[in-house]
Amino acid sequence: MTSPFAASPFDEWLTADPEVARLLGEEAERQSTTLQLIASENFTSPAVLAASGSILTNKYAEGYPGRRYYGGNQIVDEVEDLARERLKALFGAEHANVQPHAGANANLAAYQALLEPGDTILAMRLDHGGHLTHGSPASITSKVWRFVSYGVSAASDDPDKPGEIIDFDQVSDVAKRERPKLIVAGSTAYARIIDPLPFREIADSVGARFMFDAAHPAGLIAGGAHPSPVGVADVVTFTTHKTLRGPRGGAILCSAELAKAVDSAVFPGLQGGPLEHVIAAKAVAFAEAALPSFRTYAAQVVANAAALGESLTTEGFRLVSGGTENHQVLLDLRTFDAELTGKVAQEVLDRAGITCNRNTIPDDPRSPFITSGLRLGSAAQTTAGMGTSEMRTIGTLIGRTLRGRDDDQAIAAIRAEVRDLCVGFPPYPTLAGT
Repeated sequence: MTSPFAASPFDEWLTADPEVARLLGEEAERQSTTLQLIASENFTSPAVLAASGSILTNKYAEGYPGRRYYGGNQIVDEVEDLARERLKALFGAEHANVQPHAGANANLAAYQALLEPGDTILAMRLDHGGHLTHGSPASITSKVWRFVSYGVSAASDDPDKPGEIIDFDQVSDVAKRERPKLIVAGSTAYARIIDPLPFREIADSVGARFMFDAAHPAGLIAGGAHPSPVGVADVVTFTTHKTLRGPRGGAILCSAELAKAVDSAVFPGLQGGPLEHVIAAKAVAFAEAALPSFRTYAAQVVANAAALGESLTTEGFRLVSGGTENHQVLLDLRTFDAELTGKVAQEVLDRAGITCNRNTIPDDPRSPFITSGLRLGSAAQTTAGMGTSEMRTIGTLIGRTLRGRDDDQAIAAIRAEVRDLCVGFPPYPTLAGT
């Protein structure tokens, strides 16, 4: 019997499904002609894209290398071992698990490995920059464990003493009062470096474990632009698709002592068959992040975020915490226009071809669906080749767009400028039909 795919070789698959081909083409056009400033996003390499769409998607591989529940996993075992060894070498870790489908899965697995149901976790307040898995009532994590929170200090007008940074006195006070079994560092919206050492000291003082959620700075850590929590924290979790520039997915690093507990929490605790095609793509990304050029990239990401922040300050925006030390820029819109909400700003910028997301700011008077702020990120456009000059131009474009938000003709003109800017920095110049 002839294979049903005989007439559709891989290099011609797009012709087999014109509807999906059209949508992929439109998304490729969007990514190539608009500015990608969402801090959680990046452009993977063509090699990562190829591995993500590889034949490994056909293989079921429940379990771990050498301990699978299905046959035929000899090659898959080599792929996963390669990913694990590359990840351990990249971060200097004793053990790596590369199977989590996402960062939230990695966090859930770490909690399960370290805690009993009902134990107390101390993590960052969501409205001060924490993640859903750090205590949101909407997350399954809050239904299994008890969360208490720490936040950032009050805003400050003193440039020598910036406000809205992690308040370690508060972390210590809450830890002593609540006696958590686990303290979590890491955030989803925080523009400063997070030093793991004070968290370790506080955790030790109350007999708690320490976990670092490095979802956002993982690539900066790998590139030497952020201090590493590996060897300081008991467990480090992260996503592979933000600053690390890999496929969508998660990973966990830990000591050899915790390896069995972590692995058991991922499988069979939370997940079934791993996505081995994605794990292959992770292996590719880990190798890329070990190259000297990636250190240059990480440093440029930080420099670009700083340049974008400076430009936006000139436009009249206030930077939360007074600046940035990583890939993120958090804007308080109220100094620019007290009536402008994050929701409106996001929608207007989208019309101008500038993609970002609304975000709460510390002690935001507006709801998380409306917000008084925006979150911007420099990682993706740095990958595309933009530098500090382009970032300053982008800051100006953002200011012009939001000042002229009621003028459709002005927005259209800016959209044309954005397109012209992006033409010089295509994310995939050698790929067509992606």
